[in-house]
Amino acid sequence: MSQKDFSHFFNYLQKLKTAVQMEIKSEDVIAFIQSALKEDIGDGDHTSLSTVPEDAQGKAKLLVKDDGILAGVELAKAIFKEVDPNLKMDVFLKDGDKIKYGDIAFYVSGKDQSILTAERLVLNCMQRMSGIATTTKSIVKKLEGTKCKVLDTRKTTPNFRLPEKWAVKIGGGVNHRTGLYDMILIKDNHVDYAGGVKRAMLSAQKYLKETGRNLPIEVEVRDFKELNEVLEIGGVVRIMLDNFDYEKTREAIKIIDGRFPVESSGGITPETIRGYADCGIDYASMGYLTHSIKSLDLSLKAVK
Repeated sequence: MSQKDFSHFFNYLQKLKTAVQMEIKSEDVIAFIQSALKEDIGDGDHTSLSTVPEDAQGKAKLLVKDDGILAGVELAKAIFKEVDPNLKMDVFLKDGDKIKYGDIAFYVSGKDQSILTAERLVLNCMQRMSGIATTTKSIVKKLEGTKCKVLDTRKTTPNFRLPEKWAVKIGGGVNHRTGLYDMILIKDNHVDYAGGVKRAMLSAQKYLKETGRNLPIEVEVRDFKELNEVLEIGGVVRIMLDNFDYEKTREAIKIIDGRFPVESSGGITPETIRGYADCGIDYASMGYLTHSIKSLDLSLKAVK
């Protein structure tokens, strides 16, 4: 990417971070693109190299063939620039815009071989990201009038977490931890292996002190006994209620009494999330946002 293009992309990421409290590092985006291109291109796009003249110039359009929310335009810009800095885009629809069948999101023009080489990666990213953003937006609408925000999870496609979590934010959702390294999230298996909630929490707090790390701690509880143990020790940023029904959730909210933010988790669906929100929780986490969505139908078509 040229210095100008990199500056534009960096400014976009900073605005996104400010607006939604999310950190997307430009170097991580470029690393993702380079890895994906290596996977796809190998030692060359031999179909394009063998059939399309090297000096041929052309134009293509991103055609929308589904209704929903568009996501991945800024990523597409970065992909095209990484493939060929001379490719030019004319953008008509931006990330987060509503789209309908027949819309044209952008045109890209330049070397035909370069457009063809970038085509599949651009579509794979934008189709899945748009599907995730569309699903997330529909969940966000269900939560209107409550204080509850929807969180994503680590139930993402290996090596594709960055675009998937990016898409959740574009759809109006909130990112949970990025990975295992940026939060201590004590879940049921950790509790069982550690010998109980108290032992797990005290061990985690000791670990942070000894290693000098400043990581937030969240604890998942399965019943009221575990909940009361967490409240006794404290030192957490959030309590996760695992597979509590509506009645137990309301009771837990009373017990916690505003001392900590509350997250509900465990099999939450589009049909049940509003019920949990009405119980008074602050967050609901849904693996559904990234593992059960339908990609939107988008095509990159040559303009003759």
